[in-house]
Amino acid sequence: MQMKYLAIVVAGAACAAQPAAAQFKTQGVTDTEIVLGTHQDLSGPIKAWGVPAANGLKLAADEINAAGGINGRKIKLIVEDSGYDPKKAVLATQKLIERDGIFAMISPMGSATTLAPLPIVQRAGILHLFPITAAEFTYKMDPGKPEDRLKFNIFVPYYDTMRIGLHWAVKNKGFKAPCIIYQDDEMGKNFTDAYKDEVEALKIKAGTMASFKRGATDFGSQVAKAKADGCDLVALGSVVRESVGIVTTAKKLGWEPGFVASTPTYVPDFPELGKENAAGVYGVGQVEIIDSAAATGKVKAFIDAYKAKFGVEPNNQVIAGYNGLMTFAFYANLAGKNLTTESLLDAMESGKEFVDIFGSPPIKFSKTDHLGVAEALVAQVKDGKWQTVAKNQGYKD
Repeated sequence: MQMKYLAIVVAGAACAAQPAAAQFKTQGVTDTEIVLGTHQDLSGPIKAWGVPAANGLKLAADEINAAGGINGRKIKLIVEDSGYDPKKAVLATQKLIERDGIFAMISPMGSATTLAPLPIVQRAGILHLFPITAAEFTYKMDPGKPEDRLKFNIFVPYYDTMRIGLHWAVKNKGFKAPCIIYQDDEMGKNFTDAYKDEVEALKIKAGTMASFKRGATDFGSQVAKAKADGCDLVALGSVVRESVGIVTTAKKLGWEPGFVASTPTYVPDFPELGKENAAGVYGVGQVEIIDSAAATGKVKAFIDAYKAKFGVEPNNQVIAGYNGLMTFAFYANLAGKNLTTESLLDAMESGKEFVDIFGSPPIKFSKTDHLGVAEALVAQVKDGKWQTVAKNQGYKD
């Protein structure tokens, strides 16, 4: 029975690709309440991301409601578990729209689990806001598809963070011969595209482009090739474990170039796992890594509130969920008492900026650009942790 239902859902999603199907509608808004829905991985392979992101959304909802809500309306947040399974995400989305009557989908988790149900959201005329993935499809608009106006995102894409890192390092640290070691998959392609475009923009010669398969543990040949080719800066198109492996291999070979990593490596685990081998590595990210011991003001209050509610320290995954709902609240307040899908779209496309409490680049949308941020910060591993060295960086002079 469930499989039959899923087949019907997927068939309906396919129909959503037709522009004529896009009819924006408003549901989930009463005089006292705004119903929002999300799906997170609460039980699957990336639950270490999904659970804190869901908790961040819940904390934001609590704070908004305690402060009186949005123009007098309280947030009702409904969280579904996708298990990081696109099929489950489709079913969860159908349930949230049809049974729960959500006003908007807010901060769903993951690329594949966001892509599969997206046509359902668009077909329903429901806003699809701030998914926790940097994938281009979450914000790119096709002029021939009016339903694409419903998509917004607030996360800097992998492509951009790689270009920002290379641009900053070459311009500010004097590197002249950058190369790239990257994972040979779709994620890696984002990084290699960025690398090729940035070295061309900088008018410097492209160097070594050495790949490895997902799950690799031996990086000797890639590092040796980059060293032999005279590379002085290695761009890391990799995730945490592989990035640690690459910098560790370089140290074993007695080679100490500069390293610059993108967002998959800009996490607390990298300096913790890499130890002395991680020292000096540059990383690009959107939000400063939380340091509870040094936090003050609103950030300290956020940390204390999260610990009181959930019993653990918050991390950057928490911030991803928290900021998603806080961004929604900012623009929903701007939309005024008569909250509709159209009034919220107009507010979001107004060019007004949302600034979070964490020192991130401001978020701003327009009628032609639904990616809210194009800047990132640059950090460096010092004394065993990421420390910010430059904020609000881009790759366009």
